[in-house]
Amino acid sequence: MPDNKYPADQQRRRFLLDSASLGAGAMLGAAAMPARAQAPAIVTSERLRPQMPDGVMSGDVTRDSAIVWSRTDRPARMLVEYSSNENFAGAVRIAGPLATVQNNYTARLDLRSLPVGQRLHYRVRFQDLAHESALSEPVAGSLMVSGGVRNGQADDITFAFSGDEAGQGWGINEAWGGYRVYESMRRFRPDFFIHSGDQIYADGPIQAEVKLDDGSLWRNVVTEAKSKVAQTLDDFRGNFAYNMLDANKRRFCAEVPFLVQWDDHEVRNNWYPGQVIGKEETRYSERSLDVLMARARQAMFEHNPFRIDAADPFRVYRSFHYGPLLEVFMLDERSYRGANSPNRQKGGRDADFLGPQQMRWIKQALLRSRSTWKVIASDMPLSIVVPDLNPDVPKGTFEAWANGDNGKPSGRELEVAELLRFIKRHDIKNVVWVTADVHYASATYYSPERAQFTEFKPFWEFVGGPINAGTFGPGEIDRTFGPDVRYVSIPPGMKQNRSPAELLQFFGIGKIDAKTRAMTVSLHNADGNEIYKVELPPEA
Repeated sequence: MPDNKYPADQQRRRFLLDSASLGAGAMLGAAAMPARAQAPAIVTSERLRPQMPDGVMSGDVTRDSAIVWSRTDRPARMLVEYSSNENFAGAVRIAGPLATVQNNYTARLDLRSLPVGQRLHYRVRFQDLAHESALSEPVAGSLMVSGGVRNGQADDITFAFSGDEAGQGWGINEAWGGYRVYESMRRFRPDFFIHSGDQIYADGPIQAEVKLDDGSLWRNVVTEAKSKVAQTLDDFRGNFAYNMLDANKRRFCAEVPFLVQWDDHEVRNNWYPGQVIGKEETRYSERSLDVLMARARQAMFEHNPFRIDAADPFRVYRSFHYGPLLEVFMLDERSYRGANSPNRQKGGRDADFLGPQQMRWIKQALLRSRSTWKVIASDMPLSIVVPDLNPDVPKGTFEAWANGDNGKPSGRELEVAELLRFIKRHDIKNVVWVTADVHYASATYYSPERAQFTEFKPFWEFVGGPINAGTFGPGEIDRTFGPDVRYVSIPPGMKQNRSPAELLQFFGIGKIDAKTRAMTVSLHNADGNEIYKVELPPEA
């Protein structure tokens, strides 16, 4: 992946040099041509034009950089131009990487030295490698480079968070409005979106019709890849491509940068490294979760605007700095965990959830942060008990942090205790957790006065989701860390796996006021109606 560390004038020259080797067809407009050259008349039949079925997407925005992503339908070179002006005056133009069959015709470009505190407008085209004059129609997007400071004061920041899409057989129903949560979130104009995992349901086939309780039919868009559980690399790729068939998601992706982590359904329900699928599960011919995981991870990286870490190209955990007001820390609670179990260990490898290396990273990253607010994006909630109900695992097995015993920390809870203790001892202020996974929304305040483990500073955890999946819960609460559940979006005893048609799909919005430095967090339903809100004053 190119590292565009050059100033704008050098980037323009680089574009010209790269484009010269491709022919005049690589140019995005006459402005990119040398002064004495004249842009050729390009006449291209629609059949020869590369297509961009997934639109454009941006993500991993931090400080003054961002990833721009897209996918085409043939071997082609990505061409990008961007400007602070909507009319693309003074645009920087770059010939980007190749989209080939090896990466499923996806491409991403890392834009550097961007103007902070401004909305950046960009356009993407692809140039057919076999026909140099064949260019795709341009697809436009924009992104906010948050973290700007004007006259000594930081800009306000707004972000959204949620997770869980295309789950339990609830896919894209165009008659209902598709993935309506994406359109509802878009109306808040967030600077970025935290996708807390279960971005696909690789283990959840989608059928053309599902009968609802009232006798009506929920009609899904269907594809070959979503008609079965994902096992091959192309199966996983097809799951990501399926979600981009939704017009709401494409529109959202073109306007709001993504920060993406994964959870279980990117691979298979409740998976962990080293797991072998038991004979009770008959849908799989490939039994090794490590094999499935490697294929799923490749597809996830191909189909998202990830900034790849050259030193650790499989790394999912990372942080994003948004100036003096906010830093976001994305955890990976899949890659390093021990096996799911009764979760009562007194220590050791089997109790790992983050693992030692990631634990060292999050501690040091929090310690170094100078931003007022530190948002930890966890792909699983802290105190909601999540049992592992797969048919090939023993009863009494747990999937998340909590083990349901309401006692002193044990099992994976030991890592929570370790991190919370570190935050208190180093007086790290204003830490907020956001998550998804459980398919309902909630707001929980944790305080040592209510807890079995008391060495921590009080903090909040907010749960969003699902984006478009079955609604479940509410879950049992483990009392180890003193949770006070202030809000739950669904009543107890509700029928499980409610369809999106009931509008019980949820997301969160965080807003940081630059003047007061207070963070307001609100929870919303599928149509964007506010269902809960709390203002969090910053700790001095």
